[in-house]
Amino acid sequence: MEALLVSTAVVALAEIGDKTQLLALLLAARYRQPRPIIAGIFVATIANHAAAGSLGVWLAHLIAPETMRWILGLSFLAMAAWMLVPDKIDGNAAMPRAPLGVFGATTVAFFLAEMADKTQIATIALAARFDLLWAVVIGTTLGMMIANVPAVLFGEVAARKLPVRTVHAVAALVFALLGLAVLWGPLPAWLHRS
Repeated sequence: MEALLVSTAVVALAEIGDKTQLLALLLAARYRQPRPIIAGIFVATIANHAAAGSLGVWLAHLIAPETMRWILGLSFLAMAAWMLVPDKIDGNAAMPRAPLGVFGATTVAFFLAEMADKTQIATIALAARFDLLWAVVIGTTLGMMIANVPAVLFGEVAARKLPVRTVHAVAALVFALLGLAVLWGPLPAWLHRS
């Protein structure tokens, strides 16, 4: 349950003001069809985060526990710093046409935008940390939906009302605390191998 809750909270905070949330706003403004946009975001996130989570679990079993501890701790600290850098989306970037429909355009655009994004990197680290693939994937997907559904439904109004700097600062603090806990805490039981 801890993996699910931490993954949900961390990604929901990390997604506020992220480039994929900005993409959700642009897609909503362009297509004005919230249901297929929300469905496309969900499908793209599940696919992307399942792959990212699988990589994280695989790495956790491949790398020696003490080395993984340092990699995870430093990764969480790097994510904390990255959270303080605001994302932007190129205003001149053309929105994809919808030959696959709004759902298809959203799924493809969102999946590609999520590659090497903060939340994808966080999913890899969280999956490596908890070694509970589906709990992390469900949690990170839920976090993405918590942040992006209001962006799609309420658009620019919701985006302007959220104190993005404050949310990013809180997310950075959460990542920093996770990093410090991994680095200076006792070696977690999940890292011990028989």
